[in-house]
Amino acid sequence: MHFEANEFGAYYKPYIEKAIHYNSILEGLTKNSKEVIAFFENLPSEKLEFQYAVGKWTPKDILLHLIDVERVFTYRGLCIARNDKTEFPGFEENDYVNEANANTRELKDLIEEFKTVRSSTVSLYNSFNNEQLKRVGVASSASVSVRALAYMTIGHYIHHIQVIKERYL
Repeated sequence: MHFEANEFGAYYKPYIEKAIHYNSILEGLTKNSKEVIAFFENLPSEKLEFQYAVGKWTPKDILLHLIDVERVFTYRGLCIARNDKTEFPGFEENDYVNEANANTRELKDLIEEFKTVRSSTVSLYNSFNNEQLKRVGVASSASVSVRALAYMTIGHYIHHIQVIKERYL
């Protein structure tokens, strides 16, 4: 996969690099979904609300953060694909996590929410043509394409799963 220089900001390059090995967006979203579900279903229950340091997110916090970010990125992708010229502001991820109350929820409910969101994301991306996928808008003060948003979503999950493996397990 080759991206043009204006398709994403430098901050997102590590996420995209983690995901570009998939042959297509739909393959990436589908395979990543299976990987995410298997990973979280197999986390030891005593680790679900574990923080490796004071103030750090728990694996449940991380999963709900990932779901929230997928929703935000997918909404941005929808708008840009529909040629909406709105410039999308950034969002404060810590505020979202602090208000999400992930640790009061059951893991099975979080996984079910992930499945629902991902199914919706797959349906939406399945509807886009090549022109729409390459369309560029502005989000968080940087240019971003619809297809880059999909790869950023996938890479974001891969990144956080790596963090959990390194710091929580």
